[in-house]
Amino acid sequence: MMNAVTARICPTDRLRADVSVPVLVIGAGACGLTAALSAADAGAEVLVVEKTGRPYGSTSMSSGLVPAAATRFQREQGIDDSVALFAGDIQAKAQGEAVPHLVDLAAGAIGPTLEWLHDGHGLEWIVLDDFLYPGHGRHRMHAVPEKTGEALLERLAAAAGTAGIPLVCDAAVDTLYLDGNRISGIGLRRPDGARESIACAALVLGCNGFGGNRPLVERHLPAMREAPYHGHDGNTGEALLWGEQLGAQIACLSACQGHGSLADPGAVLITWAVMMEGGFQINADGRRFSNEHAGYSEQAVAVLEQRNAHAWCVFDRRLFDMAAAFPDFRQADALGLVRTAPSAPALAERIGVPAAAFVEECDRVAAMAAGAVTDVFGRDFTGKPALDSPLFAVRVTGALFHTQGGLMIDRQARVVHRDGRPFANLFAGGGAACGVSGNTLSGYLSGNGLLTAIAFGAVAGRAAAVVSSTRDTTGDCLE
Repeated sequence: MMNAVTARICPTDRLRADVSVPVLVIGAGACGLTAALSAADAGAEVLVVEKTGRPYGSTSMSSGLVPAAATRFQREQGIDDSVALFAGDIQAKAQGEAVPHLVDLAAGAIGPTLEWLHDGHGLEWIVLDDFLYPGHGRHRMHAVPEKTGEALLERLAAAAGTAGIPLVCDAAVDTLYLDGNRISGIGLRRPDGARESIACAALVLGCNGFGGNRPLVERHLPAMREAPYHGHDGNTGEALLWGEQLGAQIACLSACQGHGSLADPGAVLITWAVMMEGGFQINADGRRFSNEHAGYSEQAVAVLEQRNAHAWCVFDRRLFDMAAAFPDFRQADALGLVRTAPSAPALAERIGVPAAAFVEECDRVAAMAAGAVTDVFGRDFTGKPALDSPLFAVRVTGALFHTQGGLMIDRQARVVHRDGRPFANLFAGGGAACGVSGNTLSGYLSGNGLLTAIAFGAVAGRAAAVVSSTRDTTGDCLE
């Protein structure tokens, strides 16, 4: 994790702009690029600045799955869903602690946004309908055909290029210039130390969370203090630090996305589909230790609590073949991280766990799948086939992927003051904004990160275009 972070607020009379743009977007991830496309489609001239050498970030490190309800892509696959059902699932997973207007905004905006990205910018979407992710009552995970976050970001970047949106990389923004209730511009530094300043009529923070800033993680996410960080190093919390200095309302900093299935060694994500479809996890003693269906985010802590902070994902050939549809899993297999053996005793020897305990667990899981016994951890194994030989296993650990708290925004994605007043021309989404996972890592519903990145990004871009065209100083024109 990176620790040295500069995030300043300076008065506007110190701004010496090299150039001025109507809409400026910080960050070239899913949120920033969606915001840029949205603003451009609304008629604004847009510039995107990215601190790293190319668009990458948390989006590329994700599985690239975007939950959305009531889309035509679902209907084409015979899936009946609604925004109300989706919003209910989000709030249920967050145990009622997610901010209601943000849940409504995300659930309502994401479907039309995916359809707009398809119709206007050529992004293809498929809906994964062979298994349900934890907490979702319908098949609503949308993915580009490659089923990776990297491919999703590449398609968004290509769309931005086709739209003629300029992208400046190696541009680390460290300063926002404040003029009363509005941001007048930004200051950035180049890798060689050179500095530049850009004035703007509207600013979108599509930049980052704070998962790569250890002091902030230790302060706000003590449960993940010892967790390895599997996010982009650029997520160093500038948006949060700017917000604190601006007097912005900040919420849900104790929420995050963890994951209980990061291959170790290798740091490759093992799809949670193997757990949802009948696989299970054991610790170094060969024993299960939790309900794997509760959610992969909270499972990170459960895994980290095991001896040596490791567990083994156990599955069979059926699940291996299903997982092989995901490039990350194929990478793990190519790296030799997937172990296999013809029987439970042989696999126990292969992975170094007590054979008697592991065989007993395998027999118990088979009995639970048959409905003969119930699970002490509360998982329902019925409805899925019992595992069959040969068996497979991957050693995993728990990890922090990205944070879910941040700047509070209104229904136009405007950042708001502590008293609820919106900033005139400051917008946020993705890791910069408060998400919809409530206040704990157990509130994370699968896909919440890309949900708020893309949905809030689209809303922010359109609203920023309006502000940039009117030069409104209060934001009241958006109501």
